[in-house]
Formats: sequence, structure tokens, C-alpha cells
Amino acid sequence: MTDKGQFEQGFQVPVQDQAVPGLESKLDPQPLYDHVPTPDGGKKLYQAAGKLEGRKALITGGDSGIGRAIAILYAMEGADSLIAYLPQEEEDAQKTKKLVEEKGRKCYLHQTDLTVRENCKKLIDDALKQLGGIDILVNNAAYQMMVEDIKDLPEDQWIHTFNVNIHPLFYLSKYALPHMKKGSTIINNASINAYIGRPDLLDYTSTKGAVVSFTRGLSNQYVSKGIRVNAVAPGPVWTPLIAATMNEEAQKQFTSPIGRPSQPSEIATCFVFLASTDSSSIAGQTIHANGGVIVNG
Repeated sequence: MTDKGQFEQGFQVPVQDQAVPGLESKLDPQPLYDHVPTPDGGKKLYQAAGKLEGRKALITGGDSGIGRAIAILYAMEGADSLIAYLPQEEEDAQKTKKLVEEKGRKCYLHQTDLTVRENCKKLIDDALKQLGGIDILVNNAAYQMMVEDIKDLPEDQWIHTFNVNIHPLFYLSKYALPHMKKGSTIINNASINAYIGRPDLLDYTSTKGAVVSFTRGLSNQYVSKGIRVNAVAPGPVWTPLIAATMNEEAQKQFTSPIGRPSQPSEIATCFVFLASTDSSSIAGQTIHANGGVIVNG
């Protein structure tokens, strides 16, 4: 690890090892969730403008990383949220709830395993009960694990990755849309890997390609009804997933053309944009928040 700030060019995270799914509370340094960079590589508190005042958001994988940052920035913009998380992420989820409430908004917790279809329905029902409606659905929860060669990729892992990364998007969208009205938005978390074809994350890369296609198809169904569906495709971002699923060599190379990995706050700003009316003419698209990698969109 360098002695540079996390927004400075040349910043590099230290190699760390955690069990899946990883805990943000154990990361060193802690990811940044409510600060954005200044031109000199420093940081400043995100400046809100009431873009989501009175809105109600359901965020999967909202306990840590990008999900936590989304919940925090949404709160700063005036939205209440319900975050879904796995049982082993309880510590991080409670911290996220506290951070959201410190911003003056409500945050509800829903512990669940979204690979079970019935749990997706229960999550939507709980969101409707707790929030009183759903204006924003953020499909963020995901799983990855590095495997170098398809011959060594366990078939059970392939199935599990699809069960986590794409099937819940179908169920949650299907169950939420009847309760969403004109002006509502669905935002899916894709990945740079869907565009560059990362070889050591074949199953993850495949699911993220499916996320992009799902986003386009669902958008075409609902854009005429005033409901927009978009995606964000992050590049390297400092989250618990890195320490829990990437080997030492991959962590040492964890950077981007801007000279550092992104912070969760920098990805969350894209989710604010897509949830607000600032992006009113954007539908079926993917924002590439990847630190400067040029991809064929």
C-alpha cells in the first residue's frame, strides 16, 4: 500500500484476504462512501441537491461497498431506503443503517438469501410495507470467485453465480414493477467485465453480460410507460468483494487508467444520476464508471 490518499493517482490498496462474502468493517483502509474527489486528489463531502426528495429505494447488497454508498448518497439526496443483505453481513448492515439515519433519512434492514425465489417476493412485500412504495429498485448484490480456466470452474459455482447475479433481477423486477409508477426507475449493477471478457471470472463475466441485455430488454418494455431501466458498469472499485474473491496477484494489479481504483462513492453518484430526473432522457443504457477503460458499448 502507498501512503497516498485514496483519490490520489498512484494509490494502491494493500493485499488482504477475507472469507466470502467479505466485510467492509475489516477492510483497511475503509472505502469512501460519502466523499468525492477534489481536483488535487483530495476529498470533499458529497454535495447533495435534494434530487431524490421523498423517494423510496430498495437496494440489494446494500450493507457495504457500492450498495452502502448508494444508500448513503440517496439519503443525502432525500430518499429513504430498505437494504437487503446476507446473514453474515449483519455487522456491516447495521453500520449502514446508522450512517443513513445520521443523514436524516430512514433505513430498514432485510436479511435474506435472494437465490431463493420466494425470498425475492418477500423482499418486495417487505419494502412495500416498510417504505410505503418503491420508486427506485437497485439490483446490486453479486457474487464472484476467480478461476483461471474453464476446465477448473466448478459447475456448482457456475450455477451459484447465475443464481445470485441474474435470476434475482428478473424476480425482483417482476414483483416490483406492478407497484412502480411513472417516474420510477430500475438500476442494475453490471460490470466492465461484460465488455472486456475477463478470463479468470468467466461465470461472473457471463452473468454481467446478461445483466446488460436484461437491462436493454426490460427498458424496451417499460420506457413508454414512463419507467426507466438503466445499468452502471463499474471497473476496479475498492469493496469487500476484492479482499474476499481476488488472489494476491490480482489485488496487486488492482488499478485503472486514472492511476487508482475507484471508491464506492464515485460509482454511487452514477446511481444518483440515473435515479433522478437529471437522466430523464436516458433509458436502456449503461454508464461506464470504470476509471478510463475504453470499451465497445
